[in-house]
Amino acid sequence: MSRRHDRTLLERYADAAEASSATVIARYSTSFGAAARLLEAESRRRIRSVYALVRVADEIVDGAAAEAGLTLDEQLEVLDGLEAETERAIASGYSANLVVHAFAGVARETGFGTELTRPFFASMRRDLDSAPFAPEEIGPYIHGSAEVVGLMCLATFLATDADDDAEAVDPGRRARLERGAIHLGAAFQKINFLRDLAVDWRTLGRNYFPGVDPDAFTEADKAAILDDIDRDLAIAEEALPELPRRARNAVAAAHGLFASLSARCRATPAAEIIATRIRVPDGEKFAIAVRSALTTGGSRR
Repeated sequence: MSRRHDRTLLERYADAAEASSATVIARYSTSFGAAARLLEAESRRRIRSVYALVRVADEIVDGAAAEAGLTLDEQLEVLDGLEAETERAIASGYSANLVVHAFAGVARETGFGTELTRPFFASMRRDLDSAPFAPEEIGPYIHGSAEVVGLMCLATFLATDADDDAEAVDPGRRARLERGAIHLGAAFQKINFLRDLAVDWRTLGRNYFPGVDPDAFTEADKAAILDDIDRDLAIAEEALPELPRRARNAVAAAHGLFASLSARCRATPAAEIIATRIRVPDGEKFAIAVRSALTTGGSRR
């Protein structure tokens, strides 16, 4: 009998769930897809399953749910339901929601749980609150919306399988890698806040930079934000050489992409940033990926 027919019903269901997550990512994120292709197959499978749930939650808060006509209360109800289903699936190993099932499988394989998912859903829930952000709220918001996702990704990179030759990670190295993952996640989020400043403020009424007036955005404002982002990127870069080889190229490519975005934002007048969205051309994304593969000591494939 073939291996395909030897698989259990649950294994076949998990395959379908993972394929579903891969489809979600392919439809929504070209930049993420480009970086993910630098991962070996097992890490790529896990990372796609993590990001697919993030994407679904984001669509509840900022995308398809509102366009479908759901009220804020209804969006909150759906988001709460997604969180509850995620926790049940992590505990039980099964969900009728394919994206949740794939995510829960990764959580169970790699050892993270509600210590990361609850802050994430709390930040998603905060986006349904129209109250302006207070300065003290931004740190916890970024932690839940981005830093914990970085920690989820790191958990997938450090996980070992029975047939895996992943490198052993001592507590000191793990702490350094977690610090890098936190700062990389924060940098990604802050750059996206800056790139989306116009849409967030003029369309959604959100300002993720308390103390900055988007209607009077200045060069000094832009420089202060980018200095903070570049500090995060520098801390994250220190941890890159300590990543397992199987993850180093992809993380370096993602770091390089956002470093390029930071440089482009710095070279763009403040008045233009508040009027348009800065992006990196596809050709440059490819060049960053190639350069990262050649300079980070990972696979040369």
